[in-house]
Amino acid sequence: MQMIENQHKNEESIVEEQVFDRGGRLVNGNIGDQKALCCGRCKLSQHDWLKDYENKEVEGKVCLAEVRFKNDRKDFFTYPEDLELEEGDMVAVEAAIGHDIGIVTLTGRIVERQMKRKRFRTPLEEMKKIYRRARATDVEKWLSAIKLEKATLARTRTIADNLGLEMKLNDVEYQGDKTKAIFYYTADGRVDFRELIKKLAEEFRIRIEMRQIGVRQESAKLGGLGSCGRELCCASWISNFQSVTTNMARVQQLSPNPQKLAGLCGKLKCCLNYEYEAYTDALKAFSDPNIVLRFKSGDAVHQKNDVFKGIMWYSYTSDKSNIMALPVDKVKEIIAMNKKGQKPEKLEDYAVTMEAHTNTNEGYGEADLKKMSD
Repeated sequence: MQMIENQHKNEESIVEEQVFDRGGRLVNGNIGDQKALCCGRCKLSQHDWLKDYENKEVEGKVCLAEVRFKNDRKDFFTYPEDLELEEGDMVAVEAAIGHDIGIVTLTGRIVERQMKRKRFRTPLEEMKKIYRRARATDVEKWLSAIKLEKATLARTRTIADNLGLEMKLNDVEYQGDKTKAIFYYTADGRVDFRELIKKLAEEFRIRIEMRQIGVRQESAKLGGLGSCGRELCCASWISNFQSVTTNMARVQQLSPNPQKLAGLCGKLKCCLNYEYEAYTDALKAFSDPNIVLRFKSGDAVHQKNDVFKGIMWYSYTSDKSNIMALPVDKVKEIIAMNKKGQKPEKLEDYAVTMEAHTNTNEGYGEADLKKMSD
């Protein structure tokens, strides 16, 4: 008896964890009851900052809503004015065939702004519709479908491995009516999965959709903790991925060490984008690092910048192991003197500090970073 109760608790915890992936959480009550689920804190949650503003709706205007499904999958739908949806409501929505179950994340005027931000260009008359609030039977079938996802993913990985397919299955998402499943996978190239689809359809008796995603999208779906100790940005709030290049690391004076600059996805960290523009703007006040400073004691070449302190580090071409820090205005002064054909006595006269130069590249170069850039 105790074993059965523990098994039931484990099943409920698994369901609750996967319901969380869809933006909801289970509370005390009948599991088939609409009130047994409510909108919980979840990744990629939205805040409607227009909610408290006066909203004079035009009579007869089509109502719009953003609906969230598993992990980061969201879509926009229309619904009749008399439905009166609120954030957190579970709804049955139109699918290609059948219906799906999702949780409303946004309603009202903010949805139009969200559609514009995400460049959603489907004409209003072609948008899918919200049928109704989810009934108790809809929720029960939806939860039973969620229970199948973990076992389905494990079995599918075994089948794909037996077929010798070079692909990595990341996630499975069942449609709310339990008639279709989306299989997310990553692969280096094209994969012929026709035989796989045939075997999956025979075994699970559902319609199959294979959807290829990138490694960044994979990290967003699976989640995890970054080297900073916080939840991955892609899994918590990033909705649009921007390209990350090696130039961003170079501009921010970072060592080209792949182990430090790579995220869990194996690509350059998305956070390299955050301060890139600030560094680019600050470096406009710095002199061209390619200009050689000429002194009577010898020529000096640029080694690195300290953007926050506004200094540039130089060393003699004959002694690159000792570098010296010069304020940006002093560097510009020396360049102006060189253009007039004048050479100051020595670099040491302008240096504010000196230190022994250590190689921070640790044997890594640009080629290592280019493998991880988008």
